[in-house]
Amino acid sequence: MRKILFFVALILVLAVQVYASQSTIKIAEGTACMGDDKSRKQTETAALAEAKRNAVESVKTYVSSATEVKDFEVQKDLVSAYANATVTVIEEMEKSWYKDTATGDCYKIKIKTEVVPDEKAMKKAEQKSKEAVLDDPSLPLTVKVWTDKTAYREGEKIKIYLKGNKPFFARVIYRDAAKTHLQLLPNPYRQDNYFQGGVTYEIPSGKDKFELEVNPPFGEESIIVYASVSELGDLNLKEEGSVYAVKTKTKDIGIKTRSIKVKVASKGGAEQPAEFSEGAVVVKTKK
Repeated sequence: MRKILFFVALILVLAVQVYASQSTIKIAEGTACMGDDKSRKQTETAALAEAKRNAVESVKTYVSSATEVKDFEVQKDLVSAYANATVTVIEEMEKSWYKDTATGDCYKIKIKTEVVPDEKAMKKAEQKSKEAVLDDPSLPLTVKVWTDKTAYREGEKIKIYLKGNKPFFARVIYRDAAKTHLQLLPNPYRQDNYFQGGVTYEIPSGKDKFELEVNPPFGEESIIVYASVSELGDLNLKEEGSVYAVKTKTKDIGIKTRSIKVKVASKGGAEQPAEFSEGAVVVKTKK
């Protein structure tokens, strides 16, 4: 890793790709009983399948109501997008066998899931929205990241910009050509990671005490933004000058970040779904 002083030098040059994805984090439960036709393994599989279905149904209902979409066509596309969603298990929170007096041996499981809507249906909803996606808080959370220019040369300083369509918490990660990860936000001097919707934020700025300056070695780099309407999960970090070095394994960064603090609607109530957005700018270095 390059030496990090009061100002940190990063390698960011030719922007070659920008991408973003939306999803919703939901805790769901499922149960199944053996009866006369299932083995223990089949019963566990059935309970997991039910939990995934419950996650999708809950998120679909949430999107239909909480987003307050007034345009029926837009709302229909959003519901369709989540009806055809894919479900990834982030964490198995609880699982156990129990005896039911009526049905015998039963299995229950509680999981934290990421529900990812159908991409084509989401694009249709965005295209039909009367407002620009990043200015329309009625749509599910969308956070975009971009840089100030398309190309940089050695010694130039770059700026990163961030904008979402509704208030959100965010983590900004920089990955260099050597696959080293640095957390730009929050950092030792700028701990606040809550942002207002419809506002463009600049990085570095304000309390930040680093600059983004193009220096070798060169190669493909990226800036990754993880955002949610709820607080994000924690990573293993080590202070490196004005930013943090990420010590969490690369394959676990996204998973642990998605371990968000899911909110409970009321005392004894169910955990609420949490909208999630991931965006990135993939860049190349150039002398």
